[in-house]
Amino acid sequence: MSEEIFDVVNERDEVIGQNTRREVHARGLWHRAVHVLVFNAHGEVFLQKRSMKKDLCPGKWDSSSSGHVDTGEDYDACAVREVREEIGLQLAQAPQRLFKITPSKETGWEFCWIYRCENEGPFTLHPDEIETGAWFAPATVTQWRQETPEDFASAFVLLWGIYLTQSRQAA
Repeated sequence: MSEEIFDVVNERDEVIGQNTRREVHARGLWHRAVHVLVFNAHGEVFLQKRSMKKDLCPGKWDSSSSGHVDTGEDYDACAVREVREEIGLQLAQAPQRLFKITPSKETGWEFCWIYRCENEGPFTLHPDEIETGAWFAPATVTQWRQETPEDFASAFVLLWGIYLTQSRQAA
């Protein structure tokens, strides 16, 4: 299997080149990713526990689905692809865009678009990507994140805080 190639971007999220996944991560080059939060009709969010086979944040709890934007791919197409590949959810169109996060240590130097959709599951979890998954009330996630943030991928800790702030402002 050939190594993934990512677009490398500048501070304006404009493509300035490409490099391998390994080099992008080793050198801290800015690149792109998506996170999708899937909620059910009860307002619970589906979280995945990352597989121990993952090179980054193995065994940590994370968004419903997340992943790198492939070379030449846009964020919306990536969001649709990632939910299909990771949890088996077939979307006819991109989920709702919520907000964009700029690169930081917490995101692994990724520009991240955060999306939201609704679905009841059940999901088909990709075993190389996900160990398990479960539905959680947002208040439970918030308390868990505050008490033991080390249980979560660092990007999720960051994005959940932004999500909560934006949700409160919208209410």
